Amino acid sequence: MTQSISKLETSIKALATKLNGHSFLQRCRDGSISLDELKAFLLQQGLYSAYFTRYLCAMMANLPSNDQVMELAENLFEELGLEPGSPTPHHIIYRNMLDSFGIELDSTKIKHETQALIDCMFAHCRELNPAFGLGALCIGAEAIVPELYSSLVAGFRHHGVPDEQIQFLLLHIECDDGHAETLNDIMLEIAGSNEFQLDNMIKAGEQIIEARLAFFDAIENKIPHAVKLESASIAFT
Repeated sequence: MTQSISKLETSIKALATKLNGHSFLQRCRDGSISLDELKAFLLQQGLYSAYFTRYLCAMMANLPSNDQVMELAENLFEELGLEPGSPTPHHIIYRNMLDSFGIELDSTKIKHETQALIDCMFAHCRELNPAFGLGALCIGAEAIVPELYSSLVAGFRHHGVPDEQIQFLLLHIECDDGHAETLNDIMLEIAGSNEFQLDNMIKAGEQIIEARLAFFDAIENKIPHAVKLESASIAFT
């Protein structure tokens, strides 16, 4: 188990470092990012995250233990605003943030790279082997959200945007650590009975990070093409 923990932590750290090395996030931290690029991120991230509850539900359906499903159900309830300490659905908080920037999510176009990120996440979460969905959601998403959103917060603050306007980002810097920890514990349970599953988890995480890097390229207009998106619905992370 100790070896699995070390291998997983090393992989998450390496992928987080790779992600943080992208010029988009570097420019957020040094203040050279434009406000238009930050708004473009919020828009495309909103389209990707609109499917979060469906990613999570698809993965949960393949978990081997009811106890594991119940553990992740707490995350789901929090996203939907069904937890006493989190009474507002997260998609409402996100839409309020978009409204404050004058961004209309439902009337936009989705970039090819955003759709590729959605498709990659769905493909892993729908795998009958839950190791792939766990790796995609934990290593490729929840575990990197605090650092990702911290960089974005720095970018917005450089432009004088008040924290009240980006409350969604600040909220998830805190709560997604707990989400990632829950996923991480389940991953170690599954890897404990089959060490090869850890490789599947890491592979899925790597593929999501690669898709995310391409997503950032598109935000920076290195890859400008886009496709029309059908209306997406609830829950953001």
